[in-house]
Amino acid sequence: MKNTLAICFKELKSYFASPIAYLLLTIFAVIFGFFFSAATAFFSLRSTEMQMMGRSFPMDINELIIRPLLSNASVIALFLIPMITMRLFAEEKRSGTIELLMTSPVTDLQIIFGKFLGALILYCCIVGVTALNFIFLFIYGNPDTKPLLVGLLGLLLQGAAMIALGTFISTTTRNQIVAGGATFAICLLLWVMDWLSAFETATWAKVLSYLSIIQHFEPFTKGVLDSKDVVFFLSLTFFGLFLTARSMESLRWRA
Repeated sequence: MKNTLAICFKELKSYFASPIAYLLLTIFAVIFGFFFSAATAFFSLRSTEMQMMGRSFPMDINELIIRPLLSNASVIALFLIPMITMRLFAEEKRSGTIELLMTSPVTDLQIIFGKFLGALILYCCIVGVTALNFIFLFIYGNPDTKPLLVGLLGLLLQGAAMIALGTFISTTTRNQIVAGGATFAICLLLWVMDWLSAFETATWAKVLSYLSIIQHFEPFTKGVLDSKDVVFFLSLTFFGLFLTARSMESLRWRA
């Protein structure tokens, strides 16, 4: 555990010692802040129109603001996560420090979990930016807390799954651009697999549709915590880390 945390802190230090972490935090804050401003402005406009029309029934903040914002945040993460994971092992291979790392007194699992946790903590910091916006909803409105927490949990589970896949892909190349592009392509493919269900009802289409990330993330945006969705993301995370471990073993054999 000590070695794992040491590697984790080393990764975090490398993120914040370079412009990577600050750039990702700024990109997410600006884009999410724009979506937040647009959503709240639309909500205020609709509320004013309802009052002018004499309709006094309350509008649902969770449905009209929080749910769309969580969906938008998951889309933004689709673009940012490849930037987080592309350097994990590709940079080590490019600079030649992978041999030093693999001959050090640490196991493959400690290396993998350390780097994975470092990337996941950075992602958690990025998701934490959303809290700065949602605070204003609690100051000026009365949203339901539980659906918001469930939605944030969904963002973290989705992020962990994609980071695990990105970690594996980073072990297969020494080029960060290739690693980032391949990670984005695979995550995007997992995202759009649900579209098959719109025009195909065969068994193979249903299986591929079940593997879609958005199909399992959507219930979280509604405040629904379903065990099958949690198990899906945890299984995908385990699968990504398992492939990473096998890739690390192949690196040792080739060395």
